[in-house]
Amino acid sequence: MSKMSFVQACNAGLRQELHRDPSVFLMGEDIAHYGGMFRVTEGLLETFGENRVIDTPISESGFMGMALGAALAGKRPVAELMFIDFGLVAMDQILNNIAKTHYMSGGSCPVPMTIITQGGGYRGAAAQHSQMLEALFLHLPGIKVVLPSNPADAKGLMAAAIRDDNPVVFIGHKQLFGKQGEVPDGEHFIPLGTSNVVQKGSEVTILTYSFTVDLALKAAEAFPGKVEVVDLRTLNPLDWETISASVSKTHRVMIAHEAHGRCSVASDLAGQIQHRLFDELDAPIEIVSALDAPIPFALELENEVLPTATRIEAKLREMLA
Repeated sequence: MSKMSFVQACNAGLRQELHRDPSVFLMGEDIAHYGGMFRVTEGLLETFGENRVIDTPISESGFMGMALGAALAGKRPVAELMFIDFGLVAMDQILNNIAKTHYMSGGSCPVPMTIITQGGGYRGAAAQHSQMLEALFLHLPGIKVVLPSNPADAKGLMAAAIRDDNPVVFIGHKQLFGKQGEVPDGEHFIPLGTSNVVQKGSEVTILTYSFTVDLALKAAEAFPGKVEVVDLRTLNPLDWETISASVSKTHRVMIAHEAHGRCSVASDLAGQIQHRLFDELDAPIEIVSALDAPIPFALELENEVLPTATRIEAKLREMLA
């Protein structure tokens, strides 16, 4: 085991897969000579060369289409969107072409490509650089969605995303990039669709992912032994076995995430839990999410819009009253 940051773990996962499989290559804005906006690809150009670590023009739609073509030609491209917000200008390629090609080809054309990107707020970066847009990628079938919460998961899930024969969106969180943790040395792989119970508890289950895992754990400190925190890790596929086991134990559920509440991961999960596990619920499902407003620039206002450990703790107190 080695101690490293979240960013270093992402880099280690990319390096591992570039060494393991010569069909893997990276492409994106400023990822080669500059090393990436958040240093995720730092040093990879020097090791693997310009044919496998490629700077692209500022055209997200263009290089997403290039990545799709490369995947169809037998490569395993990893294309970086500098910010998840910038994915909006490439949604025609992502949702109409990348997500649908395998299905529309009758299963004859797999699309083994990975989109890596960064989301999240709490940095005063305003409404166009602070969003969590994972629900957009979940809305249309055909794309797997991964959101690690710690360095070890970042490395292992990066490997799983790149090896998958389907398109995968791997979303890091800007607030996690400096987070330190123990990461396995050598080859590390975490299968997609496996969640992680990061804290056991008896009375309430919090289903969460990404940076909100840390907020949930902080809030749960006020209720020793009572709050079970489940890090979903992947949103498609979902680990229903772990979700079901936890809900059947605690009989109360909170879903916490940073994205807006309307048409969200939380609203989808709540509906599915209500349908699948209705008899296990002793109380309404509660949701803590961002308010339905654009992310403000001023930090004081941003902290009012985005979920906090204090908001999660207050909701837990209501649920346990």
